[in-house]
Amino acid sequence: MVKITDVARHAGVSPSTVSYVLSGKRSISAETRSRVEESIRELGYRPHAGARALASNRSNVLALVIPLRTGIHVPVVMRFAVSVVTTARRHDHDVLLLTQEEGEEGLRRVAGSSLVDALIVMDVQMHDARIPLLRTLGRPAVLIGFPEEPAGLTCIDLDFRAAGEVCVDHLAELGHRCVGLIGSPPEVYERETGFAQRTADGFTVAARRYGLTSTVHPCEATAEAARAMVATLLDEHPDLTGVVVHNEPIVAPIVEAFRRAGRRVPEDLSVVAICPDELAEHAELPLTSVAIPAEEVGDRAVELLMQKLEGNEVPAATLLPPRLTRRASTAPRTDTGRPTAN
Repeated sequence: MVKITDVARHAGVSPSTVSYVLSGKRSISAETRSRVEESIRELGYRPHAGARALASNRSNVLALVIPLRTGIHVPVVMRFAVSVVTTARRHDHDVLLLTQEEGEEGLRRVAGSSLVDALIVMDVQMHDARIPLLRTLGRPAVLIGFPEEPAGLTCIDLDFRAAGEVCVDHLAELGHRCVGLIGSPPEVYERETGFAQRTADGFTVAARRYGLTSTVHPCEATAEAARAMVATLLDEHPDLTGVVVHNEPIVAPIVEAFRRAGRRVPEDLSVVAICPDELAEHAELPLTSVAIPAEEVGDRAVELLMQKLEGNEVPAATLLPPRLTRRASTAPRTDTGRPTAN
């Protein structure tokens, strides 16, 4: 293992000079700093994490609070997590994962013990109980999501309200007059989770603007629930010709359930999904979709934290505009008769 004394010998300086270059605690000439940094690269020296933390008063660890509870689709959550970890490593930081269940006590534990330099918090509710605590912890934080009152916080997310509107814009442009939103599981709305609530709000506002008949239905993330939801929608709205699905696990079951009910996609019914591009692209019938940019959001959340750790000003709110990609699951509304149910 390469030691600091090896670097000093290679660069022709004292070990204390190498330490000052690493910590930045003293001014070192550009020539000497360059020589030391070149020796570090050539020898592959990596500072001991504990020593580095003592020298810099930082742990070089970020906390990521991830939601692992009912109603949350874990594969999408892990896309965010992988992006955060990958970007953090580019900045020589590790990531400590906290689950949602640890709640406020988990935040106090890691902040109070100096385990982490900063925090990224996911699964933000409109009236999130953690917000008052985050404002008092004395640690930089970035929220992936927006509470109802984001003043004094740094938040980033897809603009879910605009995503709901863009889906309706697309269906309205195709001539659809009766549309439905099949949303997240009921418990997600009961918790007032921001992304679900804002999508529903945007969908409803846009439908009203176009004078469309619209309905919003939470749905459990099972194939059985998808079949029951399709039956309910067609019973309540026999003229339904456009559907938005914001519930990743049941995108395919919803399309299949409509097919079994005698509604062909897209000939009789257009379907738009809010989901990762990969899911939409590789569906049996490629789906028109608004992408969930998990990788970009995770990457930019870390970049915001790095700027805050350096004492730089950052935007309070970063809303990524929705990107709708047209694929095979949407088409202009027709006035032809529909097939009867099988």
